[in-house]
Formats: sequence, C-alpha cells, structure tokens
Amino acid sequence: MADNLSRRTALQAAGGLGLAAFLAACGGGKGASTGDQGSGKGEVRALFMKQAGYSEDDITKMTASFAGANPDITVKPEFVAYEALHDKIVAAGPAGTYDVVLIDVIWPAEFGGKKMVTDVTSQWPAEWKSGMLAGAVATAEYDQKLYGVPWIMDTKYFFYNEAHLQTAKVDAAGLDTWDGVLAAARKIKATGAAKYPLIWSWQQAEALVCDYAQLLGAMGGKFLDDSGKAAFNTGGGVQALEFMRQTIVDGLTNPASTQSLEADVQRVFQAGQASAVLNWTYMYGAANDAKQSKIAGKVKVLQTPKGSAGRPGVNGGMALCVTTGSKNQAAAFKYISFLTSQAEQNKYALDSLPVWKTSYDDAAVVKTNPAVVPQAKKQLDDLILRPQARNYNAFSQALQAELQNALLGRKPAQKALDDAADKANSLLQS
Repeated sequence: MADNLSRRTALQAAGGLGLAAFLAACGGGKGASTGDQGSGKGEVRALFMKQAGYSEDDITKMTASFAGANPDITVKPEFVAYEALHDKIVAAGPAGTYDVVLIDVIWPAEFGGKKMVTDVTSQWPAEWKSGMLAGAVATAEYDQKLYGVPWIMDTKYFFYNEAHLQTAKVDAAGLDTWDGVLAAARKIKATGAAKYPLIWSWQQAEALVCDYAQLLGAMGGKFLDDSGKAAFNTGGGVQALEFMRQTIVDGLTNPASTQSLEADVQRVFQAGQASAVLNWTYMYGAANDAKQSKIAGKVKVLQTPKGSAGRPGVNGGMALCVTTGSKNQAAAFKYISFLTSQAEQNKYALDSLPVWKTSYDDAAVVKTNPAVVPQAKKQLDDLILRPQARNYNAFSQALQAELQNALLGRKPAQKALDDAADKANSLLQS
C-alpha cells in the first residue's frame, strides 16, 4: 500500500474544528457554487484520501481503465491525508473545485444537510440497493436520501500472532470472546512472549471512537437513545470504557496505545511486539508481507470478539459523491459508477473488499484475500453506525477528550462519560 498512515484519525480538535466553523460561517459549508450537469464529457477533478483502503496505485489503475472506456472524459485525481479530507472538501465547496469527493460514513448528515454534495437517490438503479450490503448503503444515506455511492466497505477485524499463542499454549478458540482475549493476554504476558500483548488505536482521534464503538456494541451500549440524546454514559457504554482502562491497569495493554493510531498499531504488531490487535482490512496484507513485516505467515484474522450483547464491527465505510458545485455532474457520476461497479471492485479486493453481496461468493475475490473474505462475509452484516449528526466532528471530539481522561486515569469512566454526554447533548441540540 502507498501510505499506511491512519485513515480513521479525526480532525485534531482546535485547528480542524475552527477551520470548518469559520468556513461554514462564511458560506463555505452551504454549497455556495451552483453546479450543472454539463455535457457528460470533459474534465473531472476527484479528491481521494491517500491511506488505507484503495491505494493511490489502485486508484490510478482504476482511473486508467475508466479513461480507456471513456476517452471523452479526463479525470484528474488528487490525494490528501484522511486528517485533511474533511476540511479540504469544506474549503473547496464555494469554488466548485472538485467534481467528485470521497466522504466518510460519519459525514453524510453534514455534507448532505448543508447541500455540499448532491442527492443522487433518483440516479440509483433499483438493483444497486438490493445488491449492496446494508452497511454499505448506510455509508451514503441520510434522512432517507442517498448522497453518493458506497465505495469502501470496511470494519475493524481482530488480528493475532499465532506464534505468541503457540508459545503460551493458548487455544485460538478462546479468542472468540473479549473475556477469552483477556485470559489469553494474561498467559502470553506470563510467558514473556510479549510484554504488552495488546495495543490499540487510542490516541485522541476518531480511531479511538472506532475502537470504543466495537466494545460499546459488544457490551450492549448505544451512542444515542431513541430520543436522540447521549446514551453512551449508561450500561454497556460505561462497561466498555471500564474494560479499556482496566487492560492498561493490568499491564495487558501497551500504555503507548493512548498515543497510537492504526499505523502505529500496525508497526508494533508487524514487529512482533503485540499479540492481538483491532485494525482495518488492509493490515492483513501488510502484516503478511515479508518485505515489511517480521511476522509474515504468522498472522491470523477473526471477526471482532463477542461481548455480552454480540460482536458488531464499527462501520468504517466511505462513499464517492458528486459535489453540488461541480459544473460536470453527469461525467462525475459516470466516473463514480465505474469505480463502484462490482467488476471493478472485485479486481482490488486485497486492499478493500467490495460493497456487493455476491462478491463474497465469487471465487476470484475469495482467492484474492482467502483469510479475510470469510470473516468479512459474517462481520459486514453486523455493524454499528456512529451517530449521524450534522456536527458529528464536534460530537466526536468531545467524546474523544473524555475517553482519554478515563484511559489516562484522570477521571473514573462514569464521570468522564457523564461529562462527555453533557457536552454531546448540547452539540446535538444546536
């Protein structure tokens, strides 16, 4: 892969939020430029992220294939870090700089609600909605409208180092539950196979919310109640955070987790210094690549472990959207339709699995990633969605800060989550 930095880091609180708020106040968040369908030919400018999921090389090859089939359309792709993607879209909105933008599953409420990306519901063929995974469709959906086409379908899987389990004489079957994971980690630590068997993406960023989401769901918690108010400070939400903190206290989790993103987790795991981790699909190929990993051939992958209420994976999908400021919307949607097509996605299943249901029974797709596809077939049907809120980034940043307070021992879990809920409710009502 081209650049394995974290694709799930949120905008860092002060700078990112401040820029977004400033631009929105100046009209940047309102789709200020008036777009047009255009001739269906000419130039299309597309904004992608340059991290996990499809690599720059993958997208370059996809675009070349599109150009071969559509010689009257020229696509100019641009790549930015995930951390910069949100604000880049906001800043470029008034000028109509991009025709196509890649958005995270947490942004349809904001970008669709502010009319920064177009409602393409009427352009969806009936077979798309029935043929795609339900979690994929949710990636582009808000308020019963579709604001793009799902393209990246991902969740965090459970990866483990088989050699560490063998050294500690741990049966991998025990990793089916989070209690079993803790029991295994204690045995591994006792044998010295790893000083800290676990490492997580718990830096104060969106990565932390993703890990928390999977544990919250496993323990029966919810982000919001039926009335739309914060509920993560009750029941399973509190249990999840207490679980996280206790693994640090017990010396099972590497304390560097609170400064780590997915790329850091990947590096530590590939170096053979961690026994088990949560990470996105792309890590399986990377961790089994002998050119960059010391544990190639020893990496196994499972669904996320079960808690008392199940094993939902966090919905980490992303969608391709046509901007409202685009002067060439017809050509832009044609390009999106090509990239998201089943035939094109199936070619690149090693880095990012398709959004199409039947792809998971396709022998060629299974052969591309035979370890992950069987797990994905089960996991991608059971996902937890982070709250759909127009000011999700601010909501998330408030939650991140308090999760960190608990993880670092500054506050008890209940107090930290109560404080986060107070802030979140104010944001949700604004």
